[in-house]
Amino acid sequence: MDNSNSYIEPVYLISAVAQILNIHPQTLRQYEREGLIKPSRTNGKIRLYSQKDIDNIKTVLTLTRELGINLAGVDVILKLNKKIEKLESDIEIYKTRIRDIDGVGVVPSSKALVLKKTSNEIVIVEE
Repeated sequence: MDNSNSYIEPVYLISAVAQILNIHPQTLRQYEREGLIKPSRTNGKIRLYSQKDIDNIKTVLTLTRELGINLAGVDVILKLNKKIEKLESDIEIYKTRIRDIDGVGVVPSSKALVLKKTSNEIVIVEE
């Protein structure tokens, strides 16, 4: 996933994106109404899309066209993917904490970190 400015810079008009993806502009408006995409807006309320937005739309199109998933299902999948990305990021943070703690010698024989934020515990063990 590329997060350079050119990738996330909103530069494409709705008509250009529709042409690039070979879909009707109304499809893009529907995806926005459903909350599946969120294009940037100019002060004049004109929608502008980035390359990242286009890639997200391609994902929606793949899920609907090739896998036959309805828009409600696509919404669930996209939300779960965001949660997974967040959890993976959290795991990397906790692994770094474990390495830092182990480097200081506070936990000499164990590389487990237990973090309790809610009623569920997160336990990460690095072997």
